[in-house]
Amino acid sequence: MRAAAGLSRKGAEAAEGGLRGTLYGVSLLREGEVVGMGRVIGDGGCFYFVVDVAVEPGLQGRGLGRRIMQALDAWVRANAPATAHVSLIADGDARYLYEKFGFVELQRAVAMAYTL
Repeated sequence: MRAAAGLSRKGAEAAEGGLRGTLYGVSLLREGEVVGMGRVIGDGGCFYFVVDVAVEPGLQGRGLGRRIMQALDAWVRANAPATAHVSLIADGDARYLYEKFGFVELQRAVAMAYTL
């Protein structure tokens, strides 16, 4: 699903470990096949990170990403402490979807990462 939606591929070992760290996940099914997904990971207290939001390319633009984000956002709001930091990294135009859920571009911070 990640690769089909244009996200980076992850190896089986990385995916298995990552999935164990999921605090909350959403899968959208169509005829038994996953066509959309998203997860919240984090420490369960101070930091929550929205990851793996993806929709099958042929079904994009139909509100499925919004449905995924509604479920993730509702879970975070119901379960995270009021002082928690909730973040994500937006790829391209996905930023416009995330803005609808209160995410804003940070001017005081730079997203940094490295990949092994």
